[in-house]
Amino acid sequence: MNAMAAMRQYQSVNTQAQAVDASPHRLIQMLMEGGLTRIAQARGAMERQQTAMKGELIGKAIGIIGGLREGLDLQRGGELAANLDSLYQYMVSRLLEANVKNDAAPLDEVAGLLRNVKSGWDAIGQ
Repeated sequence: MNAMAAMRQYQSVNTQAQAVDASPHRLIQMLMEGGLTRIAQARGAMERQQTAMKGELIGKAIGIIGGLREGLDLQRGGELAANLDSLYQYMVSRLLEANVKNDAAPLDEVAGLLRNVKSGWDAIGQ
């Protein structure tokens, strides 16, 4: 096992350990952090013309945003939950567009939107 593979394995175990002990609030933060990381990695893969890697990373970001959508309580969350649901749907469509058109602009847009949502979420926890 090379050093990079060992480091990735350690990070995976560390992330899993954090998730086990995390509050529901922290789990949402971790999802948002993971989404931002995957988007940034996808952008790097796009710049290096690593098409398969770009697609895989965008797919992971879409999965994370799907997880955020699934966490919404649309029955009790009212207008806020409905607005977040629409925003997450929009983010997914923009990520798909970034992948198909090999365009970094939608990646940057979604990262900015997700950072805004995350900053609001972070403020709730304080």
